[in-house]
Amino acid sequence: MNGNDTVVVIGGSSGIGLAVARRSLADGARVVIAGRSQQRLDQASRELGRPGRLTAVPADIADRAQLTRVFDRAGTLAHLVVTAADLPYGAALTLTEDSVMRALRSKILGPLFAAQLAAPRMTAPGSITFTSGVAAYRPAPGGTLAATVNGALEAMVRALALELGPVRVNAVSPGWVDTPVWDQLAAPEVKQARLAGLAARLPGRRIGQPEDIANAVSFLISDSLVTGTVLHAEGAQLLV
Repeated sequence: MNGNDTVVVIGGSSGIGLAVARRSLADGARVVIAGRSQQRLDQASRELGRPGRLTAVPADIADRAQLTRVFDRAGTLAHLVVTAADLPYGAALTLTEDSVMRALRSKILGPLFAAQLAAPRMTAPGSITFTSGVAAYRPAPGGTLAATVNGALEAMVRALALELGPVRVNAVSPGWVDTPVWDQLAAPEVKQARLAGLAARLPGRRIGQPEDIANAVSFLISDSLVTGTVLHAEGAQLLV
């Protein structure tokens, strides 16, 4: 990656996406971050700094018109990274149509729209990196939607790698990662106890940090041979 590259990160205002944006800026790229919340985008912009090399654009990945504005602002780009997700959890028999459609729009339709809009604007050798997840392989009760859309997204990665070449298309599959999502689920002390319990189950005795996943994304961006691949960055969660 160099100073002439532009990286678009959809979902770049927090968590893994924010870490990817930070890593891309450190690697010398120009970065465009997009997300649904203007407040989080403003906070991310203050945290990342780099005026002149960072652009923040509000957009919902499920809205093709809003995505079009993101890519119009970006212009020519070298890499697209998608970390946005809206995954309702609940028992399969009680899932509503709205919950199902939220998951499909954020993890299937939105990524497909983003790939359609990004690929024609890409300089060679360009890349697209999506974010799936360990739920595709280790589903849990209440996580039917996460398992379904992550599995489908990985199938789409393989198909797009064939159709969009020489643009490379890959996915990174995280496991347990300490992101702001956990803050919404429990009080701080409950969160820390829960994460500590999860970490104890892994061989490395720690769960992932957003920076770990950003490292995996950086590899997928930089290696010009890898395409149609899912890179597992989950601390051997598949094995426990």
